[in-house]
Amino acid sequence: MGKHSQPGPPNQPSRAIPSLDDHDRLAAYTQRRRPPLDVWRRHRPLHGGGGHLRPEEPRALEEWNGFSYRPTGTAANLAEAQRWVNEQEPLDRAEDR
Repeated sequence: MGKHSQPGPPNQPSRAIPSLDDHDRLAAYTQRRRPPLDVWRRHRPLHGGGGHLRPEEPRALEEWNGFSYRPTGTAANLAEAQRWVNEQEPLDRAEDR
């Protein structure tokens, strides 16, 4: 086995996925609807490659809708895409938490 085969120490909870609330009957359903690593918005280069490469090229903007990422628009460059990703979340999503 490789040295990176273990996910982490067995005595620490995972930081990637929040723990379930024992009193909430819909906690498992709510957890499945959360985006991977709680990334609600993301951007991807339109022509492929790493997100940090060629910062002057346009980006595709994607937003989590509860089941998958959906395209929501484009940005002219990396700086504009990062501003969009870091904007405050819509109110309906903030209330769900």
